[in-house]
Amino acid sequence: MITAIIAEDEDLPRKELRRMLNELWPELQIIAECEHGADALDAIYTHQPDIAFLDIRMPGMSGLDVANAVKGRCHAVFTTAYDNHALDAFAAGAIDYLLKPVAQARLAEAIARLKARLASKQVAPDLSQLMSELDKRIRGNAAERIRWISASVGDTIKMFPIEKILFFSSDEKYTRVVCGHDEAHVRKPLKELMEGLDPDIFWQIHRGTVVRADAIARAQRDDMGRYLVELHGSPEKLKVSQAYAWRFKPM
Repeated sequence: MITAIIAEDEDLPRKELRRMLNELWPELQIIAECEHGADALDAIYTHQPDIAFLDIRMPGMSGLDVANAVKGRCHAVFTTAYDNHALDAFAAGAIDYLLKPVAQARLAEAIARLKARLASKQVAPDLSQLMSELDKRIRGNAAERIRWISASVGDTIKMFPIEKILFFSSDEKYTRVVCGHDEAHVRKPLKELMEGLDPDIFWQIHRGTVVRADAIARAQRDDMGRYLVELHGSPEKLKVSQAYAWRFKPM
């Protein structure tokens, strides 16, 4: 039995991809559908699928991040709305991609290649270098980066330059913005804020936590084997979810 997961943050494209897969490859068992990269990473480690259909850009952990984290545990097929300039980085069919909206004929080609690789027991490649190149190309098209965060506190507007922020932490309604000696809450969801943050500078370490990478002093395991991050300039310890523990593996 061949198994797969689908990771796509938008409902309609995710449902349409599943519909087409059911039609073109009825033997394929879809064992998980995920809306976030962190969920996809958890699903890959939990279910050990043969294939992962990964949206390149999802909130927080992208499909590229997931592919880097799993290091060849399964075959990856990327879905993307980006143009061919970015997609040149895929090179010679080492992995496959589907341009959104996904065309049925194009999906059929990808399925044929996947079947051939699986039949020959070809090992899924480690795509770290390729993913890094693709990420650089796509990041050139990214939205303008946030330079300031403004937060209303009573009748005062606090201004936080982005280079002073240590971490963001969200709950259901607000996002907490923390600097070394001050903090505030903003109504903008963390998901939206992350679109304007440089992922090389700000790392997501939990579904609701994004931290400035160069503010990290250490990551320490607790008795349960979970990481806690300590920061320069803050007494708080921040939890790292299993999906992001890969960031702290020893070199």
